[in-house]
Amino acid sequence: MRLWSLAPTYLDSKGLGAVWREGLLAQAVLLGRTKGWQRHSQLHRFQVHEEPLAAIGFYLRHIHDEARTREYRYDQRKIVAPVEHVDAIAVTTGQLHYEFWILKERLKRRAPYKFQDLLRRERREAGPTPHPLFTVVEGPVAPWEKSYWRRQSLAGAGP
Repeated sequence: MRLWSLAPTYLDSKGLGAVWREGLLAQAVLLGRTKGWQRHSQLHRFQVHEEPLAAIGFYLRHIHDEARTREYRYDQRKIVAPVEHVDAIAVTTGQLHYEFWILKERLKRRAPYKFQDLLRRERREAGPTPHPLFTVVEGPVAPWEKSYWRRQSLAGAGP
């Protein structure tokens, strides 16, 4: 499960579809509709939010908005709480840069055209743009990040 802290505009079609499905899975976990995934590290920041369902609803709403911009057909009715506003969740600069690195590595192989687009955006922008749910604070990669990519990063292959 990867619930990106990055703005959904960075994702390719496969990434956007995956984050939609994984966001819906996260929503099901928060609703208690599944026994699996309850302790998944990617869910922690939603679980500790004052309004977990509103937070995941806001997150999914922005994924849906990006899909609609691309003329994809995601069913908005699947979002239990498609709220217009919710208190932001802090994300560190280190986490954003780390996720941006992961995305570039994935796109380099999977969608070279989107990878080139990311490189152009990286040169133009001061840093990765977060998903609207998140507000950026200075800091390292999040301690809950436990993926293969983190091991690669710590081994010197990453940001």
